[in-house]
Amino acid sequence: MKSGKLLTAAIAAATLLTVPMPVSADHATAPIPNPVISRNCPAYSGSNPATASAGNDEHYFSFWNAQCPDYLAYDLSEVPPENRRVIDAVWYCTSAYDVVGMYVNRNMEPSDYTIEINAAPGGDYPETGWEVVETVSGNALASRQHVVAFDGYNWIRICIDKADDKEGSTAMINFDIHDVSEGVSDSWLFLGDSITAGGMNNCYGTGFATHLHALDERYFPIQENGGIGGITSKDGLEHIDGWLSTYPGRYVSIAYGTNDAWGNQIGAAQYYENTKSMIDKVLALGKVPVLPKIPHAEEPGVADYLDDYNAMIDRLYDEYPEVVPGPDFDAILTEHPEYLSGDGVHPNSEGYEEMRRIWAETMYDRVYQNNSEVTAVKGDANGDGVFDLVDLIALQKYLHLQGTLKNAGNADVYQDGTVDVFDLGLMKRMLL
Repeated sequence: MKSGKLLTAAIAAATLLTVPMPVSADHATAPIPNPVISRNCPAYSGSNPATASAGNDEHYFSFWNAQCPDYLAYDLSEVPPENRRVIDAVWYCTSAYDVVGMYVNRNMEPSDYTIEINAAPGGDYPETGWEVVETVSGNALASRQHVVAFDGYNWIRICIDKADDKEGSTAMINFDIHDVSEGVSDSWLFLGDSITAGGMNNCYGTGFATHLHALDERYFPIQENGGIGGITSKDGLEHIDGWLSTYPGRYVSIAYGTNDAWGNQIGAAQYYENTKSMIDKVLALGKVPVLPKIPHAEEPGVADYLDDYNAMIDRLYDEYPEVVPGPDFDAILTEHPEYLSGDGVHPNSEGYEEMRRIWAETMYDRVYQNNSEVTAVKGDANGDGVFDLVDLIALQKYLHLQGTLKNAGNADVYQDGTVDVFDLGLMKRMLL
């Protein structure tokens, strides 16, 4: 009898709302491996062939470098054809990710270049027969990915005409080719400030991809470091559309907040709105947002406000079940202040190395090992595997915009694509 009264009250209190169901959490299943297939394959260059092999070896602290114009070409003919039907050609350099903010740094960055492929047999570098598949002019990013239909081809090259927007300048890059024949699934863009720039650098120390590969040799993620020193969530929001427009991958980490909190420049409420908008933009493109906690700092100008800012991240976790929680660097650096440098904000070299390792281990646990499909229990709105009164109350709060649903798909018991008061009524009848 008591349960019946609660159910009746729940129905009576509900208003007629139609709430679109959120996108299902794509990270419910592990990414398809996109292994690197160009490692130590025959490499060729025009004016500086001696460093060509440095472009695709396992050491990201070594680079191919050459005076522009020049090319770096790979012979992929020994890679099984089924592992190169579609490829992702990605290059990396050591510049800041974009020419944004007060610390602009361009370091031998390709600005005008083409991606070209060739069907000639492997073995001898072909002087003719090259086909241009993409042309880039005025690039200002420190890394780019290019997805190429490669079935029937054996060779790929990047031809760089200008670096740092200057003719006759030197370009310096690593250039990897990944198998994405089953889709660009295992690709990451780490957006953030200087802490991201230092923590997710794959050129010095052991990178995220290398750590992840050590955990599971099936994977070697495509990894772009989108960190830019000195910027805030406001800058991230202003530029994220452009960054996402060139990024074909799946996962996007959004790691701003330290500069927002430093002196409480914009306030936690505005940080929340900026980050929420970036999450919405990532989801609108069918990608998976990842959100770590803002790192602990000893500097009072940051530390005094961090609790308010990290509370906004907890709020976003509650509101967006699609978001993958990143590492809790607030707790980690609180426990290990020895990882901080003398300024009390930025990690030291050991701290940055630990950040890369922790990123890999955390994402391996939360993304790569998550192979379980969400159990489809009709009416199980809170995702605990059973349908009961708790689900009805959870749906009532959701319709009043007072809570979130862990599995809105199960709450759509009418299966009409919306979660509304009619589902609430049907859930009552199902329980009775």
